[in-house]
Amino acid sequence: MPEHGGNLNDAVARFGRARGDWVDVSTGINPAHYPVPPLPDNVWHRLPEVSKELEQAAAAYYGFPACVAVAGTQAAIQALPRLRVRCRVCVCGPSYAEHAWQWQQAGHEVIRARYAELEQHLPQVDVMVVVNPNNPTGETIAPTTLLAWREQLASRGGWLIVDEAFGDTVPELSIAKHSDLPGLWVLRSVGKFFGLAGLRLGFVGASANLLAQLSAWLGPWAVSGPAQIIARQALSDRAWQQHNRQFLQQQGQRLRNLLTANGWQSQGTELFQWCSHVQLQHQTEALWEHFAQHGIWVRYFDHSAWSAHGLRFGLPATEADWQRLEQACQRWKRRETT
Repeated sequence: MPEHGGNLNDAVARFGRARGDWVDVSTGINPAHYPVPPLPDNVWHRLPEVSKELEQAAAAYYGFPACVAVAGTQAAIQALPRLRVRCRVCVCGPSYAEHAWQWQQAGHEVIRARYAELEQHLPQVDVMVVVNPNNPTGETIAPTTLLAWREQLASRGGWLIVDEAFGDTVPELSIAKHSDLPGLWVLRSVGKFFGLAGLRLGFVGASANLLAQLSAWLGPWAVSGPAQIIARQALSDRAWQQHNRQFLQQQGQRLRNLLTANGWQSQGTELFQWCSHVQLQHQTEALWEHFAQHGIWVRYFDHSAWSAHGLRFGLPATEADWQRLEQACQRWKRRETT
């Protein structure tokens, strides 16, 4: 099974430190989450029909011509492979392990390719899956390139699936407004930018016939009533969105500066930074162990399929958490210089 960030139970079991004594920077989730509004009482006992107002709010925020709400983009990642007969699928990497895993589980032939290799596989595959910006490396592909790939795939009945889970801080990279073109799927997540991963809510944009197929597969009541109410307000709150983009720019730069100050070059998004094994002076595992011993839970990657080895750092939630991370970095630096 694929591993994921946020797995504090594993940290507790392995290192014996109480759950409340960890600084968890193993995810790319906004620590300053959207404030959850009070909920009406009837939301808990009514069946959660997806409201048109929710999908309209999502379409306005993301730029979708039309979209379907899903119980987190994970629901779409699991569903899409079941909507095609067996085919050849190229998945970008290193990236979300769930994409390749779910296509394999559905019986498809999966090719894993680094970003620089994707285009060379285009003529031989039926489906291409791209995460843009990529997690964990932060790599990006220009919208014009993605749309050209979509055209090639669609001309022979293929699909381009673009996961834009981290696209909120770089809206210029999004192709959501083109998602009604044939053969294109665009996935967006409420969990990352809005810091509401526990809602389990995302949206999928595609042509009308593809959205109908997805809706039929997901069935009724796919998204909880409380999630719908909270998300509708978050997606419509332009003032909060603008403030948080500025906040995340500042926090992202602070994280980059911290890593650079310790001699580790990085790349990523405003919500996380990636340091490869080379950038960490080939000390990835030892450094991960060092952070864990100091109660800092960092995401460790060892993607042998993509020859990718490194650490991903998310944003600390509080000033005290920032100080603990900085102190752990300083202790490592002193250790290396003695």
